Amino acid sequence: MNKITILWVDDEIDLLKPHILFLEGKNYKVITCLSGREALDELKETHVDIVFLDENMPGISGLETLNEIKVINNSLPVVMITKSEEELIMEEAIGSKIADYLIKPVNPNQILLSLKKNLDHSRLVSEKTTANYQQEFRKIAMELAVVNSYEEWAELYKKLISWELRLEEIEDSGMFEILESQKTEANQQFGKFVEKNYPGWFTDKDGPVMSHTLFGQLVKPELKDNKTLLVVIDNLRYDQWLAFEDTINSFYRKRKEVPYFSILPTATQYARNAIFSGLTPLDMEKKYPQWWRNDTEEGGKNLFEAEFLEAQIKRLGLELKWEYHKISSLKQGKHLSQNFRSQKENDLTVIVYNFVDMLSHSKTEMDVVKELAANDKAYRSLTQSWFKNSPLLEIIQQAQGLGLKLILTTDHGTINVKQPSKVIGDKETSLNLRYKTGRSLTYEEKDVLEAKDPKKIFLPNINVSSSYIFAKNDLFFAYPNNYNHYVSYYRNTYQHGGVSMEEMIIPFVVMEPR
Repeated sequence: MNKITILWVDDEIDLLKPHILFLEGKNYKVITCLSGREALDELKETHVDIVFLDENMPGISGLETLNEIKVINNSLPVVMITKSEEELIMEEAIGSKIADYLIKPVNPNQILLSLKKNLDHSRLVSEKTTANYQQEFRKIAMELAVVNSYEEWAELYKKLISWELRLEEIEDSGMFEILESQKTEANQQFGKFVEKNYPGWFTDKDGPVMSHTLFGQLVKPELKDNKTLLVVIDNLRYDQWLAFEDTINSFYRKRKEVPYFSILPTATQYARNAIFSGLTPLDMEKKYPQWWRNDTEEGGKNLFEAEFLEAQIKRLGLELKWEYHKISSLKQGKHLSQNFRSQKENDLTVIVYNFVDMLSHSKTEMDVVKELAANDKAYRSLTQSWFKNSPLLEIIQQAQGLGLKLILTTDHGTINVKQPSKVIGDKETSLNLRYKTGRSLTYEEKDVLEAKDPKKIFLPNINVSSSYIFAKNDLFFAYPNNYNHYVSYYRNTYQHGGVSMEEMIIPFVVMEPR
């Protein structure tokens, strides 16, 4: 194994002989230079792993040398060493992306710590993370055996996501595979839990916040004391929210984060209409048949969200000046961003942003998106990249400038489907891959949550004998006709409508402007 090579640049290098001997005793190779110019010449000829650079030298200064080093090799870590504690010098050095900043006199252990922090950081973090997850694996396995409430499931899911994000950073494929198997087991147990408890959530006063109770229970209390921007990003998973949370943190500080539960089916026409109406799908069909569309009916299924919201606001007795906006294209997003100041007098501004849902459908239909979002890590990264460059971020920045409270949430999540499950239905059967509704459905009972009497889970009967089935785990429904082509086309795509932690346990976040 090659020794790590250090280039140490200091016009008083002879005084640092003890430090150099100390490092050589630790098996580092140290090359010395007396000036910035000499160091730049050395770097053009010699590969080094890190540079220790004195700030105050005759000839070109340390800061000037630093800038020249970055031209030669922008990724080379440079540790600035200086006698000066002057803030301006520190700021200039940090602005030039130094790896570390040490004040003279330095001792050998400081130097060693800086080396480990910059060169061994990935290895040390990897080893520590792996060891911690190995311990946590046993805890999670025990929790899976006893978890028995929706609160515990929400916490367990968040814990699994946290470990997924940490293990993803160290790229330990072995540990990641173990976590994936643990997530699969968790979803199997979660499916059983939902099957047993879901019908009771609609009548239990201590049940979870769900789509149809979200506005009344969580949004309404936030509208008392401040003008508010409510953003509903369609089809946003918890891990995707965490992927761009840091970006929002530059403008807003989080005051509250509550996981809530999407109703079944975890599909836009059911879950998002339920948010805006404050009603179950069954009650929407009864009270507002002019706005509700069942799966097999013609026309858009989410065309009356503003009307549903207006009716709910009146029912709740809220006196609000409010506006509703649905963004389904870059052009619409830019238009709202350019005119957002016109919203400043509203008590409540509601934005439905459809990009993430379009992304998941594009992954199914477009090969280039399949490549870009091949797995959950890539899917998160793509969402993060979109958000950082979207009109939505511009809108959020403007909202902060106007002093608006920010509420960010979603209607349901999505899951990467892996395994097919055969289903047979008549021509009136709905088309969704994660749930089906229709008459005379034939299916693998072990693969689904059944609702033979939809009214028990507050869903409308499309026909007298209609039932619903919801796919569990990472399954997707496939018809026997042209089965192999169908399975190949939809495997490893992001779908929603069924029963999984990813689809049902979703974020509700309240943030205050910084």
